[in-house]
Amino acid sequence: MSYMNRFKMAARKAGEQATSFASRAQTQIGAHARNVHDGFSLPSECQRAAHILQSFLADPSHPESALNSIPKSVLMQAKGLAVFTVVKAGFVWSGKAGSGVVMSRLPDGSWSAPSCIFTAGVGFGFQIGADLTEFVIVMNTDEAVRSFGLAGNLTLGGNLSTAVGPIGTGTGVSSAILHSSPMFTYSRSKGLYGGLSLEGTVLMENKDANANFYGQPIPAMDLLLGKVPAPEVASVMYEVVEAAEQVDESGLPGQAYVPDEHFGGPAQPLHAEDEHEEASAPAQPASAPLSNEKPAM
Repeated sequence: MSYMNRFKMAARKAGEQATSFASRAQTQIGAHARNVHDGFSLPSECQRAAHILQSFLADPSHPESALNSIPKSVLMQAKGLAVFTVVKAGFVWSGKAGSGVVMSRLPDGSWSAPSCIFTAGVGFGFQIGADLTEFVIVMNTDEAVRSFGLAGNLTLGGNLSTAVGPIGTGTGVSSAILHSSPMFTYSRSKGLYGGLSLEGTVLMENKDANANFYGQPIPAMDLLLGKVPAPEVASVMYEVVEAAEQVDESGLPGQAYVPDEHFGGPAQPLHAEDEHEEASAPAQPASAPLSNEKPAM
């Protein structure tokens, strides 16, 4: 067989694979988008958010897990939390859809009723692959909480600056908190996705879902200000956060990883070997960025 014929066969096979992948990606995105738009259930989202939070926070029964988790000190000073999942797929063109909840800490230390959020969009870039990414955004300021309650939609990295958050314990984390960004972002991907995308991530209030669950249209700001009692279905999220805030770190060494590109001084490496490492610790030398990717897709 001539070289040209072999080339044509390879090109045809690559085209068939690309078409097959694009079809699967479109089906995956379409199904998730329909779920976000039509099938959103706040109780199920609260359950999923609790599961996601649990994977990013320290396990009270294993205090050493704090070395490779969102720091307790970051969590305790948080003004709010946003937890959501995004499915993204593409072959040159890409699409994404996601949903989740946002809640704020009230003056008495309790947590507000959750407000529903979602994201969806398309983009173009040098990319191929598909993934499902879980995000936790820690809001460090009242301004960040207001941005979720008043804006209607929030462009991450646009309306309000974000930074990849630190992990671990010790003075490195304390220093990062003193010079913190309005929002810390943490993420974990369950698939493979590579390349440069030219799209941003916009989080929007899901007004229909809020109205369906609470029985009437309620502005997100009213929910986040505590004007509506927290529903029982959200208690599973509150319990996860409260448990993580009770972790005893007194006997743990001060080991932290602080992304050097966001905070002054050299990054401090984290050494911990457990299942939680996949969630937030770098899979490369300490001089490299965190595996937690900044949510700008």
